[in-house]
Amino acid sequence: MKNDKFIGVKTTKIYCLPTCPARAPLPQNVVHFKTAAHAEGNGFRPCKRCFPDFPYGKWIDESASVILMPPQEFDFSQCLKFLTRSSLEPCHVVENNILYKLEKFEGEPVLIKIQGRDQNTICIDFLTSRPKKSIRARVAKYVWHWFDLDTDLRPFYRMAGKNPVLKNITKELYGLRILTISDLFEAICWAIIGQQINLTFAYTLKKRFVESFGETVFFDNKHYYLFPTPQVISQQTVAELRRLQFTGKKSEYLIELAKKINTGDLTKKRLLDHDGFDSARKELMSLHGVGQWTADYVSLRCLMDPAAFPVADVGLQNAVKQQLGLSKKPNPEEIIRYSKGWKNWQAYTTFYLWASLI
Repeated sequence: MKNDKFIGVKTTKIYCLPTCPARAPLPQNVVHFKTAAHAEGNGFRPCKRCFPDFPYGKWIDESASVILMPPQEFDFSQCLKFLTRSSLEPCHVVENNILYKLEKFEGEPVLIKIQGRDQNTICIDFLTSRPKKSIRARVAKYVWHWFDLDTDLRPFYRMAGKNPVLKNITKELYGLRILTISDLFEAICWAIIGQQINLTFAYTLKKRFVESFGETVFFDNKHYYLFPTPQVISQQTVAELRRLQFTGKKSEYLIELAKKINTGDLTKKRLLDHDGFDSARKELMSLHGVGQWTADYVSLRCLMDPAAFPVADVGLQNAVKQQLGLSKKPNPEEIIRYSKGWKNWQAYTTFYLWASLI
């Protein structure tokens, strides 16, 4: 018997777990894959009965809710602390250690409530309706990815425990995960919005942008918002964005970006299909309004490049200064020298250093 984790059915182009409850295919129609990514790379779609694209044994479907079982090196409260760094955040709400998020799955807006039941359990409740099982599975996968629960942090903590920049903050922030931005348009927009302004004004602009152009759901006397779609923003004018206090240049960049993504000229899949993250970063930097810092930020938060390292970031420099007790901020060259030994953990190092400033 083949030692492969997934089986694909040639006639339907669907791949499954070997334990799938669906009727077994004919042997001549079966192809084997070692990973879900390998199956999807060969044009196969995940089965909607066994959900092979989700970590096996890591979620429980309870119909009205979904339970996730994250790794031991996860602390929901640390992640909430990062998500509440601004009261102006329009795309999620945190109240009484409960996270509320509106997202769209299979064209359907779904409002979810996320809370930590204990250290190793995340409970997701569906507030506005009870979606079908395929959507519940998509929600589970979305939250799993949002909290980057596939990454094994044990090697990171072993490295950080011996590093003078990281040893204290990794103890203080133990269990924090990179909070990903899965949507490419949202990630690039947020990076452009935040260029060369302070965080408070960046969130002010984001709030105006989302509340002006994003879809909304009203539930329990409160509005919940979706980030605007490229289709909607591509139809706006520079004057309409300037009315929200965007500069003329940023308005142009956002509208041009929306048009590129809306027409399919720029996709997350294409960036991830590049021969390495450096190549993807170059394509990002070919966009108007996207320089090195923005490309690094998007690579870190959206493309999940483990070596993404925005060395010119002022927050990163301030955090290193604070951890080492330096008299002045280190420059990018000095940051690179301090990063010796961080190979393939630069993204996590950066995220932890940012979080240390909250």
